[in-house]
Amino acid sequence: MSINGGYFMKVLHVDLNECKTYVEEVDEEFALKYIGGRGWGARLVWEHLKEDTDPLSPENIIVIAPGPLSGLYLPSAGKTSICSISPTTGIYGDSNIGGMFGVELRQAGFDAMVIKGKAPELSYLWIDDDDIQLKSAENYAGMGSIETEHQLREDIGDETVKVASIGPAGEKMVKMACITADWGRNAGRTGMGAILGSKNLKAIAIRGTRDLPVADLKRLTGISDKSFKKLSRHNLFEFWQRQGLMSVIDYANTAGIIPTHNFKDTHFEEADKINGDVMELEYKIGDTACFGCPMACGNVNLVKDGKYAGTVIEGPEYETAAMFGSNVGVSDFSAILRANYLCDEYGIDTITAGSLISVMIEAYEKDLVTLEDLDGMALNWGDDESVMEMIRKIAFREGVGDTLAEGAYGVIERWPQLAPIVNHVKGLDQSAYDARVAITMALGYATSDIGAHHARAWPVAKELEMGCNWDLNEKADLVIYHQTVRPLFDMLGVCRLPWIELGFDENTYAEFFSAAVGIEFTLEELLKLSNDVYNLTRAINIRLGLTRDDDRPPERVFNDPIKTGPHAGKVLNRDEFREILDIYYQRRGWDNDGIPTDETLKASGLEDAIEYMKPKRKAE
Repeated sequence: MSINGGYFMKVLHVDLNECKTYVEEVDEEFALKYIGGRGWGARLVWEHLKEDTDPLSPENIIVIAPGPLSGLYLPSAGKTSICSISPTTGIYGDSNIGGMFGVELRQAGFDAMVIKGKAPELSYLWIDDDDIQLKSAENYAGMGSIETEHQLREDIGDETVKVASIGPAGEKMVKMACITADWGRNAGRTGMGAILGSKNLKAIAIRGTRDLPVADLKRLTGISDKSFKKLSRHNLFEFWQRQGLMSVIDYANTAGIIPTHNFKDTHFEEADKINGDVMELEYKIGDTACFGCPMACGNVNLVKDGKYAGTVIEGPEYETAAMFGSNVGVSDFSAILRANYLCDEYGIDTITAGSLISVMIEAYEKDLVTLEDLDGMALNWGDDESVMEMIRKIAFREGVGDTLAEGAYGVIERWPQLAPIVNHVKGLDQSAYDARVAITMALGYATSDIGAHHARAWPVAKELEMGCNWDLNEKADLVIYHQTVRPLFDMLGVCRLPWIELGFDENTYAEFFSAAVGIEFTLEELLKLSNDVYNLTRAINIRLGLTRDDDRPPERVFNDPIKTGPHAGKVLNRDEFREILDIYYQRRGWDNDGIPTDETLKASGLEDAIEYMKPKRKAE
């Protein structure tokens, strides 16, 4: 059978060096093998990959790829993947963004976009269906991301235009710079905003008018109608609308996994001052949602009084609240909102920024850095004003901020003595869940293809629920399942929250996809394709020099016992971690050094990767 919907079968290529564009027609084999989103992005990165390419050079490509379900009538279908070689880590990187931007790219008639080269001056890309132009963005130089979005719409004269942009941090190629769209929706991780900055590309504005192709609209509508009703009847549906991911603060604190004082601890005594209840009762003024999402988990908040009065922001989500709350010792929710606003406007990843600022606070506390290192600024836990100043310094690469702007690797290079307290994997700072209490979380961070990010695997809740009475084989299998099903959502272009929080059956996504493309797929078949893409990103990383030594959680999880809370005294056992990593490799079909075997690559349809793996294998 042939594809009858779901795709336009077109990739837009933009060459900024030549100020030219062309459209590539993709074949059905490519479309279905890699599905879309992160799958298409990873394959395109592989096809353009050169081992010696600097991530911030014109030669590095960046791929923007919604999925085949993005923009269709079904729950939470507004996700887009942005893929490249990351300046944060030096290996494969991707980041996921919600909202409407990727849907608009699809409505312009493109399934994905590949950008390479460097514009001769600061520019923005204007896509008006088939009319594609590169225009000067000099008038927007130095503007914040949110301001740029507003101003571009005003200048174009159409408030319905969708805009993705970078702030001053992206322009200055800060390695934690993000891409922002839809008033604060961010592709936050792995430094994708720095790549746009390196290409002199301030923004992408899109107006699309096309209907999206669906093979069996009646079937899709029927499945979706039932799905919307099922979600709306869930007993937690209204709660998630009210608080969104801010509800996780209380859970993480009670469970003893919330980052506190740079992950020295996992319990925050003042968590009740920064939780979802505080947000809902004192700050919340509205809801926002990505395309087609009934959950509307985005919270619009306003600071009504105090030194941050007037701050309005969509957010924070749990990660931001934890990294700029408990992890830096701040218990003033208005300060968290202000930090969130500054990061969104400057265009900075809140996880990385909060993590590295907490590192510097601890370093100063322990006399590992001097006042001179910190530009004369004393850093202390709970000092929100110094946190705001550090955010600004990072964004504009001023003083100590210039080092932090280089990310975890840059901090360690300048101050090697800080290596034990920089909580990263492969150069990407750890998300806001401690890994000492759950070996599955440590394994998920360690083996994530982009570095320590929870989006690849979040098995900590299951492990805490199950307790100790299950073996390492089952735990490794749980991590692999998470690393397969969660990236599948990114390939399809849908949000994972209905599945995570409301128990939405993942088999339904196979039904959505089958109705969209007109070819029957089971969930097992889609998971196989997702696993193939994980082998592909592993092959990319092996080509770029990744080894088994890089598959390890932050040193703190082995060395520093938790101080308080339900897991006081706990550390991760290093020998047990080595054992589960061996099991994980075996289960994945990788050799003892973490390199996919020839048989595994063949089974994944990646025969072209075999020759690149041979020189990386140790002589037997």
